[in-house]
Amino acid sequence: MKPSLPGRQDASEEIDLASLLGTLIDHKWLIATVTGICFVLSLAYALLSSPVYQATAMIQVEPKTPTLPGLDDVSQMLTESAPQAVTEIALLTSRSVIGEAVDELNLDIDVHPRRFPLIGGFIARHAAGGAGPAPAWLGMNSYGWGGERLIIDTLEVPGALVGTPLRFEAGESGAYQLYDDDDNLLAKGHVGETIRNGAVKIHVTKMQANPGTEFDVVRQRQLATIAAVQNNITASENAKDSGIILLSYELRDPDMATATLATISKQYIRQNIERNSAEAANSLRFVKEQLPKVRAELEKAEGALNAYQSKAHSVDIGLETKAILDQIVAIDTTLSQLRMQQAEVERRYTSQHPAYRALMKQIGGLEAKRQTLTDKTSDLPQTQQELLRLTRDVQVSTQTYTGLLNQEQQLDIARAGTVGNAYIIDPAVVDVTQPVRPNKLRIIVIGTFLGAFLVVAWVFLKQMLNRGVEDVQAIEQSGLPVYASIPMSPYQRDHESVSRQRMGNGKPYLLAIDAPNDLAIEALRSLRTSLHFAMLEAKNNVLMICGASPGAGKTFVSTNLAVIIAQTGQRVLLIDGDLRRGMLHRIMGHDNAHGLSELLVGKVELDKAIHRWPSLEGVHFISRGPAPPNPSELLMHQNFKALMKTVSEQYDLVIIDTPPILAVTDAAIIGHQAGTSLLVARFGVNRLKELALAKQRLVQNGVELKGAIFNAVERRSDSYYAYGYEYASSKADA
Repeated sequence: MKPSLPGRQDASEEIDLASLLGTLIDHKWLIATVTGICFVLSLAYALLSSPVYQATAMIQVEPKTPTLPGLDDVSQMLTESAPQAVTEIALLTSRSVIGEAVDELNLDIDVHPRRFPLIGGFIARHAAGGAGPAPAWLGMNSYGWGGERLIIDTLEVPGALVGTPLRFEAGESGAYQLYDDDDNLLAKGHVGETIRNGAVKIHVTKMQANPGTEFDVVRQRQLATIAAVQNNITASENAKDSGIILLSYELRDPDMATATLATISKQYIRQNIERNSAEAANSLRFVKEQLPKVRAELEKAEGALNAYQSKAHSVDIGLETKAILDQIVAIDTTLSQLRMQQAEVERRYTSQHPAYRALMKQIGGLEAKRQTLTDKTSDLPQTQQELLRLTRDVQVSTQTYTGLLNQEQQLDIARAGTVGNAYIIDPAVVDVTQPVRPNKLRIIVIGTFLGAFLVVAWVFLKQMLNRGVEDVQAIEQSGLPVYASIPMSPYQRDHESVSRQRMGNGKPYLLAIDAPNDLAIEALRSLRTSLHFAMLEAKNNVLMICGASPGAGKTFVSTNLAVIIAQTGQRVLLIDGDLRRGMLHRIMGHDNAHGLSELLVGKVELDKAIHRWPSLEGVHFISRGPAPPNPSELLMHQNFKALMKTVSEQYDLVIIDTPPILAVTDAAIIGHQAGTSLLVARFGVNRLKELALAKQRLVQNGVELKGAIFNAVERRSDSYYAYGYEYASSKADA
């Protein structure tokens, strides 16, 4: 279900596609204009906006090799609980890595040549490439027109000037000057010199610009620069658990984008190598600390075994005992390694960390197995048990000591080799032929579509909110017969500014005189004929023209109707009954003196209050006069009744232009003295409820409303009135 057209009281609530299409056709020029403007603006933005380029690189991160025996299981668990790529991405975009890139490239010194507003960037990007800067246009040397380059590797300024744009002016033969935002000279010198002036220190490495060219130089805060780089850099894993990290960095300067991403990658690889080297050094130090202790334990175990064998006269171990010994030795060797690893893990993690808990669980399991094997040896002879224990201690100490020696050699090689587990697969590159932003075609399409969508939405919203009546049938169905439908006059609308200039300067402007063949005047001639028959049974020849609200066009109808009737040879008196804001005197090109308000209080005679119009003898008028403090009381006075009786006898027709009935009660008072009353309704402005309320208010005051005049009717593509309008227009043209 859908609402019917504004102003219609149809029972159907279904969407009328013809009505919607007609609304679009009625506003086709507005829609086309706004859409065209949005297209032009989108095209201009796409062409004038600075392109943004994307540098890309690829880094491979391999799993770390355990530096201590027995770390494989723990490393695998750590990899499952926290993917290594996530950690490496965080390290790659950390302040430590990016901060070193900022320092190396001086990214915290922001330098940009000043461009001509709006189109300067476009001109500079399309300037002919050459060894030097492009020549200035029209002598405007302060702007850069393409090819400018300024490299400042040192810039120190007071804290108050950090983040503030400074003006750098290039001079002749490598000279330059630096000013603050108040045009105070901060430093002056030549390229290659280190200039210090108080708290200001500057060193310009290279300057390529025309003399007089100005640059905006900003010494940014390092943290702000690092944050800006972090916002523009993107790091992501190519595929889950692949260890391949894709890097991208977006910037307007493609060369700087490539250099920045390459430097970040280089700094990350360097720090990765340093971290691995430091880790190997720490582990090597730990192993060297353990070697003397293990060697002492080995010597002690060997001495105890030799002493016992001498005492027991070289007792040998049986086959069964030998099998148990091998198992216990293997378990003790593993336990010894795990306990050394425990010290390393405790140094890195807390007791609640998954790696520590997994290690302790593994140690507990091995100790349980060892206890089971130990219980089996309790049935052996005492001599065999003691020999088994001493032999076990020797073998375990020997294997542990040998393992530590091997580990020491491996860690020493790893520390000396300084090899990391991250590698640059694809170095940073940028495709200067394909900027990532702006997407010109997309911007133009979206901008044009958005403009068309917004203007269409505005048209429909305006149509929906403006519930003014637009159909003659709707007025007649409300109980008001329509005496005339006056179309909107294109001539009146086009010459509206001229009419304002002529109002009040002695040169009246009326459509009936300036454009007598206009369709609106033809409609008023039809109204003249209808009034002739409508007023045959009226009590007098006084016609009141009123409106429901301001802006209905009652003054336009009153004045032009008076002229049309006077052209038939009748004498017409036009009275401005709006004692508050009446403008009839200005339309007739006359002053406001000796008007109706003075006539009603007796300050002026009737002959002086009636103004004659020399260009048309049959039309006379009475202006409103000075605004009185009590207009309603004046109109209720007997003087007004006597005036109406007098002028109705002197003229063939008396037309009174009254104020809106819904604003004040003057129209209801005047209506008692008028034989015929008509209500003016404006197309698309007055609502049916307003017309019904205006009629009700007049009826309640004893005024009979004869009918309505539908004014300023506009052509609608979905209205049947358009056919009559077209027909009338063709006849008038013929």
